[in-house]
Amino acid sequence: MEALAESVPAAQVAVEVRDVVVRYDRVLALDGVSLTVKRGTALGIVGPNGSGKSTLLKTVAGLIRPDLGTVRVFGDAPGKLRPGAIGYVPQIEDVDFNFPANVRDVVSMGRYPRLRPLQAFSAADRHAVDAAITALDLEKLAGRHISELSGGQQQRVFVARAIAQEPELLLLDEPTTGVDAATEEALLHIVRDLVRTGMPVLMTTHDLDRAVDWFDRLVVVDRRVLADGDPETVLNSGTYASIREHTHTHGHARSDAPVAHVPHDHGSHPHG
Repeated sequence: MEALAESVPAAQVAVEVRDVVVRYDRVLALDGVSLTVKRGTALGIVGPNGSGKSTLLKTVAGLIRPDLGTVRVFGDAPGKLRPGAIGYVPQIEDVDFNFPANVRDVVSMGRYPRLRPLQAFSAADRHAVDAAITALDLEKLAGRHISELSGGQQQRVFVARAIAQEPELLLLDEPTTGVDAATEEALLHIVRDLVRTGMPVLMTTHDLDRAVDWFDRLVVVDRRVLADGDPETVLNSGTYASIREHTHTHGHARSDAPVAHVPHDHGSHPHG
């Protein structure tokens, strides 16, 4: 859908997805997805399990190449950006915690894309790692092996790794799943602070209770974009509730389901 393409000046466009189709063998994961995200926007992506939310993030990150359509991040294909320009935090269940590394080691990995082969850490690299550890309240855990931490603590570590990377775009795949209230609150403040600096953040979630607090804009995805607009209006449209009900009964929303065009609030977020 072209809802934002006409209203966002090119210089403000951070992410542009156009008519993207992604297939896994015979499984259609994304079916003609289009959206435009401007700088300084927190975009929430919601939908049932198997709706293509994670696939969409991975496609924007350049980890998956679309079968059809185009993805541009700051005007270029994701793979043409400088190393580390995109910070991607996968779902915790996709991480191998048997890797022999402590918290500081994992957060330090966020700096690796910026280093040349065999280049040692600089004072700036160490400062970025320390700042990320502090921001996620991990100082007391810095020497602990990653596998010894709770799910919420592990999630904070991987967000800290992405923050240490100093990306221009941050992609978060369900970062609040399985975390405690304190961790969720900390992540919320970090996201809003980053957005205030002008960073675009794309985040998938199943938790809609605080969508208005988290996001400037919300899209409902079930292989394609079914609704797109400010969070309160999208939630009140009933689109998400209807596809959840349909998915529970039939497995997926119909591919010809109508798209809900809801108003966008192009002003600042109430937190910004």
